Amino acid sequence: MAAPLDDMFSFCVDPGKVSACVDVRFIDNIKGKGLFAKQSIKKGDAIFLERPLVSAQFLWNSQYKYRACEYCLRALESAEENARRLSGIPGLSLPHPELCRVRPERHQACPQCQVMYCSSECRQAAADQYHRALCLGPSQEDPDHPINKLKDAWRSMHYPPETSSIMLIARMVAIVKQAKDKAQWQKLFSHFCSRTGNEEEEIAHKLLGEKFRGQLALLHSFFKGALYDEYLSRWFTPEGFRSLFALVGTNGQGIGTSSLSQWVHACDAIQLPVQQKEQLDSFIDQMYKDIEKETGDFLNCEGSGLFLLQSSCNHSCIPNAEASFPDNNFLLQLSALSDVNPGEEICISYLDCCQRDRSRHSRHKTLRENYLFVCSCPKCVSQMGELDMTSEEEEEEEGEAEGEMEGDEMEDEMTDV
Repeated sequence: MAAPLDDMFSFCVDPGKVSACVDVRFIDNIKGKGLFAKQSIKKGDAIFLERPLVSAQFLWNSQYKYRACEYCLRALESAEENARRLSGIPGLSLPHPELCRVRPERHQACPQCQVMYCSSECRQAAADQYHRALCLGPSQEDPDHPINKLKDAWRSMHYPPETSSIMLIARMVAIVKQAKDKAQWQKLFSHFCSRTGNEEEEIAHKLLGEKFRGQLALLHSFFKGALYDEYLSRWFTPEGFRSLFALVGTNGQGIGTSSLSQWVHACDAIQLPVQQKEQLDSFIDQMYKDIEKETGDFLNCEGSGLFLLQSSCNHSCIPNAEASFPDNNFLLQLSALSDVNPGEEICISYLDCCQRDRSRHSRHKTLRENYLFVCSCPKCVSQMGELDMTSEEEEEEEGEAEGEMEGDEMEDEMTDV
């Protein structure tokens, strides 16, 4: 049974205000629900701010010492510590350190297992919601503990770049275990779209690779051994586990936090004399070059979460809204990318900017592989009659363009000589 529509707003920061601005409507059996504007929304407006039902940091991200609050995923490193680690330059000093918002004096550890939180409020919220059921106490580093075996099994199957985490499912179980109203939490989780058996297999295949059946069975075995609960016995059957796996695989919203990114945005906003501003911009540009050389694209504390209202947003290749995490924690803000009229559907893009610029064929291939649907947004419909370039042809064209650029660079070098 799906969650009542009243529940859809229950995790928003201001439910009353949000429910006056948007509503959730059933569209059809293919699209399911959608989010629609009830009043005019201007470009740049924040439509809502929402906390997740459940979230978790990616396991490899945590393993590689991206330190985040165990509850809200707020980055725990100072901007300077973050820059030093990512650039590989231990003596790097950031100007304007007062712009860093990290407050180490507020950080607290769980007294039993020592996992870290950004504040006493987060530590208490985690304990009240799920952590008592998952706390390993002195066994936190014991490789033979059933939960650590589950984590290791996941890491051995799902390598970076990460898109999901087995711990999201583990926390779902722990939340229901600890909840006073277990049925209400199950109802909330039941809101997220369910899939057919074949679709669930496709999702498992995408996340785990060619040997997914054997790996899924192994994960199920570790999951059952670590967390089994009689009340949730249906979740622990092979079919129930596969459904949970598909649920987090398709509905998990990526979360990224960074104290360094916050510091850079704060630097952009400060008023300085022109020469000092140019020096600061030059410092930041060089810092990012050093980081790219040392670390590549993995800059943020990363995880994923399940967001009730945001999950009702359908995809469009020309989205009129986008999600972001401006508070450097798991609070999701949906903002308008263009004016939205009353009655108009609010859509986000499941593709990044580069993917959206590719051909309709390539966009559809990515959406089919990752989300198991074919897009029928206005952009895709308008391009239906056009001669479509395949992804292989696009890659060939990009390769030729790169080759031409390299040739031009060689000619320039020869001319310089």
